[in-house]
Amino acid sequence: MSPRLDGTHEASLRSWVESANDPAGDFPVQNLPLGVLRRGPLLPPRIGCAIGDRLLDLAACGERGLLRGLPNEVEAACRGTSLNALMAIEARVRATLRHRLSHLLRAEGGFVTARNDAGTLLLRQADVELLLPAAIGDYSDFYASLHHASNVGKMLRPDNPLLPNYKWLPVGYHGRASSLVVSGTSVRRPSGQSEPAAGTDAPGFGPCRNLDYELEVGAFLGPGNALGEPVPLSEAEGRIFGLVLVNDWSARDLQKWEYQPLGPFLAKSFATTLSPWVVTLEALAPYRAPAFVRAPGDPQPLPHLQSEQDRAQGGIDLRLEVLLQTPSMRERGLPPACVSRSNLKDLYWTLAQMVAHHSSNGCNLRPGDLIASGTVSGETKESRGCLLERTWRGSEPLELPGGETRRFLEDGDEVILRGHCEREGFARIGFGECRGVVSGG
Repeated sequence: MSPRLDGTHEASLRSWVESANDPAGDFPVQNLPLGVLRRGPLLPPRIGCAIGDRLLDLAACGERGLLRGLPNEVEAACRGTSLNALMAIEARVRATLRHRLSHLLRAEGGFVTARNDAGTLLLRQADVELLLPAAIGDYSDFYASLHHASNVGKMLRPDNPLLPNYKWLPVGYHGRASSLVVSGTSVRRPSGQSEPAAGTDAPGFGPCRNLDYELEVGAFLGPGNALGEPVPLSEAEGRIFGLVLVNDWSARDLQKWEYQPLGPFLAKSFATTLSPWVVTLEALAPYRAPAFVRAPGDPQPLPHLQSEQDRAQGGIDLRLEVLLQTPSMRERGLPPACVSRSNLKDLYWTLAQMVAHHSSNGCNLRPGDLIASGTVSGETKESRGCLLERTWRGSEPLELPGGETRRFLEDGDEVILRGHCEREGFARIGFGECRGVVSGG
């Protein structure tokens, strides 16, 4: 069941952290995303909550007794070095932390506040190192955007863009958890095999020529399931902790040569970038939307992948954008250019359906596992979520400010993903940024 609206979502709430009251900011007191930070290179990681341009140190809050009265497992999890222990707690119990943080950070009406200890508890985000939010045991990537799948299919199979299984199940593959990196990490151009050049029999080996980004959203999983016990769709959302932005970097020329018959491998496993702050499912309650409306004639999902609740509220109205800045743009003082805008609610399959399908064979999901949506694309050219689509395999170069063009990414290019939710009557909340600069191979 989807989280419900409560007092933490009230648009009138203000924070004593003044930067959190900027209506255009990402981290008002209604958001309260969680992440992992390090206060110094020799110090252990700690859990924090983003508020405006600051963050609240949860371990320090515990040391001052500000988390007293929370369930024991919640208070203990706040002293951890990752979010895994908190993710493992049942959503109903875990939600007590959101309410406590709201009281600690709101300007008025809280029964307890962190304002009196702000000098110790509150840190500037610019002064800490942000880390991956969890120890990620497994990572699975889906292919849930019908528009993306149709566009790619038209390039490869013009007469048969979608394979027969696409509208029956959320297609996915097992990714590489070890190469997940946090925003700001440089991404090295990978090398690999590409298809034989014209007139030759042997493939080539060298740096990727067609490096691409993919605009995706990731869901960190919470309480797991035992091996052999599927998660029914009615319980699937209860297994989702929160969302992050994901850039699933892709080596298109390597992918074209290697992907048959078992799918992506080295073309995807060299790096995947995550934004550092996890926006919890509770924070997203005001921005729920109906699931994607299937076209007349499309098959309805099989019984284990459909429910009235999921149809009514399975989508999330999350507005996404991709920005690109080249080395020349940086040198000339030009800001990053927006090259794509799309929305998570346009996915053909919901996040809950992905969880239910992933576990339908009895696969055991664990706290801290990550699933990703696949490229989020819309109907228009401007809403295509990767360069493969945006430039139609390089045949329609992307024009950038200053006269440059791009078919695929070049060394020194920086890709920036952003996302936010807004709805009349509620505060705007955002995800921060997911950044990565391409370095030479």
